[in-house]
Amino acid sequence: MFNLSDLKAGRCHGETRVDISCGLTEFPAELFELVGSLETLDLSGNRLSSLPDDLGRFTKLRRLFLSDNLFEVLPAVLSTCPELNMIGLKANRIKAIPEGALPEKLRWLILTDNQLEMLPASIGRLKLLQKLMLAGNRLTMLPTTMQQCRSLELLRISANRIEVLPEWLLHLPRLSWLAFAGNPCTNNTQRDHTLAEIHWDELEMGIPLGEGASGIISKAFWQDNFDVAVKEFKGEVTSDGFPVDEMAASMAAGHHDHLIEVIGKITGHPEQKDGLLLSLIADDFKNLAGPPCLDSCTRDTYAEDVSFALIDLLSISNAIASAAAHLHEDGIAHGDLYGHNILINDQSHCLLGDFGAATLYREMDPVLSHAIERIEVRAFGCLLEELLHRITPDSLAKDADMIGELLQLQHSCLAENTKQRPGFFEIHQCIAGIKSNIRHG
Repeated sequence: MFNLSDLKAGRCHGETRVDISCGLTEFPAELFELVGSLETLDLSGNRLSSLPDDLGRFTKLRRLFLSDNLFEVLPAVLSTCPELNMIGLKANRIKAIPEGALPEKLRWLILTDNQLEMLPASIGRLKLLQKLMLAGNRLTMLPTTMQQCRSLELLRISANRIEVLPEWLLHLPRLSWLAFAGNPCTNNTQRDHTLAEIHWDELEMGIPLGEGASGIISKAFWQDNFDVAVKEFKGEVTSDGFPVDEMAASMAAGHHDHLIEVIGKITGHPEQKDGLLLSLIADDFKNLAGPPCLDSCTRDTYAEDVSFALIDLLSISNAIASAAAHLHEDGIAHGDLYGHNILINDQSHCLLGDFGAATLYREMDPVLSHAIERIEVRAFGCLLEELLHRITPDSLAKDADMIGELLQLQHSCLAENTKQRPGFFEIHQCIAGIKSNIRHG
């Protein structure tokens, strides 16, 4: 990684990426020496509040990260960068986006944890926009022009002030991953959950196992050294929304063979943090996929050598369809149904985790509820497409008819008309039927 000293010394000539975080208050003029090569610029973690008027000279700039700075208005000059397709402005002080400030080639926009009260009508011009992160703002509504953002696949609008979820939003043809908890439109869906309460003093904390956007997971010992895991939630807003909404959805999910079991709610935390006691996942489980990369935007990444035999593909897809059917039966949208949130072992047993983007919607209008499930069905269709793309040549040769049935199901899940997509119960029944045939074939 190159720093400011390298830049000033002229050691960055021809570089395509530069990252500088050192309390900058002004855009470094030396960066203009890279106008012909720079593709990714990360100036996060500084004290910037403006950009130069001639930023458009960066003709190859594709990705610009300005998170954790002091911007109060999204710089209109961004629209002059001809190739800019990804902008990250998380955790600034942005109150407004001028009309026409967003570049037309934009695919990925991150404005999490700002102070936005409205979006510009010109957002409807963004025909290529796939990923829009708006959690933790002050939005009360979405502009109707967003109906024209027909490429939009992932939308995070949790932790805002949205009174009514517009019906047109739920029928965008490619929308697959939606998080909208923590808004007035979902307040009436919050309900009590009868979980056991475990006092912090009953636990002996072990080693940390991992940390995500919403909290830290650690191994723990409880009741005669029974191995469990503790998730301690952070208090601040995450890219998906409020941790308290994740906690509510996790508790509401109940028991299912393909969900990580929630044992109880933790009380008496010495730092007054919220927490859950979870069953400990065995060491042989690993992530099914890696998260999207900068280029794939909304689609997961897989190792080049990953492939699936048909029986394993059916086990995975059947398990996740069953878990999703269980969740939606109780009015819970997972919001992040992705391969990278699925854990799998060598026997192809799967667990769907990470409820950070989940929303409780049980008490919402039945028409909206139907559409919310069908949005998640499209996410499942994307997962099924990824799995089928990696099926083993041996399965392709032997099981063409069954693979044809799965391809037909995939196409149904990806139908642009949300009303034409099947529900998760129907999907589960379909896959279970194919799986039964292969066992008896």
